[in-house]
Amino acid sequence: MLTLFQTLFEIKAHHIGFRVASWNELISEVELGNVAVICTKDMSRIGRDYIRMGLYREMFREKGVRLITVADGFDSEKGEDDLLPFKDIFAEWHARDTSRKINAIFKNRTADGKHVTGSIPYGYIHDPNDRQKWLIDEEAAKVIRRIFQLMIEGYGVVKIAEMLEQEKVLTPSCYWKATGVSVARGKPVTDNPYLWQSCSVNNIVQREEYTGKKILRKGTKASYKDKKRTPAPKEDWLVFEGAIPAIIDQETFDTVQRLRKTNRRHPKIGTQNRLSGLLFCADCGEKMRNNRAFDSRRNTYRDDYICSSYKERTRAECSMHFIRSCVVEELILDSIRGISDYVRNNREKFIAEVTALSETQALSVVEQNKKLLAKLTRRQSELDTLIRKLYESFALDKIPEKHFEKLLGEYDKEQSALELKIAELQTEIETSIVESSRADKFVELVDKYTDLSELTTPMLNEFVEKIIAHEKESGRGAGRKQKVEIHLNYIGDFDMSQCPEISEVTA
Repeated sequence: MLTLFQTLFEIKAHHIGFRVASWNELISEVELGNVAVICTKDMSRIGRDYIRMGLYREMFREKGVRLITVADGFDSEKGEDDLLPFKDIFAEWHARDTSRKINAIFKNRTADGKHVTGSIPYGYIHDPNDRQKWLIDEEAAKVIRRIFQLMIEGYGVVKIAEMLEQEKVLTPSCYWKATGVSVARGKPVTDNPYLWQSCSVNNIVQREEYTGKKILRKGTKASYKDKKRTPAPKEDWLVFEGAIPAIIDQETFDTVQRLRKTNRRHPKIGTQNRLSGLLFCADCGEKMRNNRAFDSRRNTYRDDYICSSYKERTRAECSMHFIRSCVVEELILDSIRGISDYVRNNREKFIAEVTALSETQALSVVEQNKKLLAKLTRRQSELDTLIRKLYESFALDKIPEKHFEKLLGEYDKEQSALELKIAELQTEIETSIVESSRADKFVELVDKYTDLSELTTPMLNEFVEKIIAHEKESGRGAGRKQKVEIHLNYIGDFDMSQCPEISEVTA
């Protein structure tokens, strides 16, 4: 039986043989000895890697496969063509040159903020009148907003995926297929159109595009021969702020990213404490660890926090910093109630105070950066002097070559690190603009939560940035006090002197 492999450019004469689905399938048939003739337009239709082409022709010869390339006038049955290897080299050069030109065009287009692929993130669609313009797909955007809200409510990506499946929400791949979007998309991993994968949920919650940023050049290829793109470093991305409509606000995105960094391990008893990732030790700066154990005396489970470095003995000088979860949650709720009452009764005064605090903090950061820059610049000048003297000593044979190379390497390494840090500080100082007050965002948050009867998980995650627990004061009994700092989102460690006293409690 005569078997014919037809390339994409030759979809004719099906009666001569049968058409295989892919090149790999054809090679498998060749290795099994089921192929007699391979006919294609020219040699470049098989491949443009001259080394691989030579290996393929040798395989065909060993398996007794007749190779015919119509445009080249080549027929292996009539003998080898000595010019074929050179044709393969020219074919590869042509492919490389074409790839280089296309990449240059793509770089120019992306530099102008233009998308160069047909694929866009789930939640957006192309404007039918301008494919460079993205519109929000409201049906998919509802799912995205729900996923972010569930994260704020304390659910993990696995649980969210299960909830979406139970609610029969189409996965992105199946949704695109159902809506007939004519762009390249991935195939569903299963036949169940509602089976969400946790990795899909995780990919959604970390996409910055949903905040209104068009991000290009997120991946690169080292060679035109590579099939997959390699993720590019974040500093190499091209980010165009406000270039696309936002599905969620920046504050929601930042809150979810903070929650993602928290270790959501589930202990054997109960569920993960929602304070995990928020509590920090005031002395060593490490996260506080949730300590759950059964208290036989009280016949209940103990739920408290201690410093993780004390627990793991990584820092011998740090103490326990013991504090109960219920005490921390009570403090947080009191803090939110106090600041909310203050904002509602003194809205204009609150905004003015936060704005002034933001300006003061911004100026303080600039001054700190200037001092550090001056210190690093002095050290850089010292290194220049040391390197010059090192060369002079080596030239006069005052130090051996191995010592010279070792010292020079150390100086060079330090100097390179200094140059990077100095450049970063200069950029920060030059571009430093006093950040506009985020008090209005906090006011919106206060207006959002009118019922403060209990501390809900969304309230906790949206209001609180971090909590710093100090060690208890010396002494004994219930009179011992413990200072707890509660830093709120948008306003940080706001001076609560005019609000109810909440900074010190008896633990």
